[in-house]
Amino acid sequence: MDIYFTGLRQALRNYFQECNRVLKSTRKPTMEEFKVIVKISGLGIIAIGAIGFLIHLIKEIVKRGGSF
Repeated sequence: MDIYFTGLRQALRNYFQECNRVLKSTRKPTMEEFKVIVKISGLGIIAIGAIGFLIHLIKEIVKRGGSF
């Protein structure tokens, strides 16, 4: 049982060391980078919504037998 906890302790230590290393290498995005990220995310949300709407529309058309 002690071997299990030793391995778990080492795994957790490695995980937190890796998290710390990643956090030290990150930086705050510039305003220009932030705007690009917001635009791309917005376009992705709109695209997913449009795809969902088209699937729903096709389902309704098929369910009604092709007539509006």
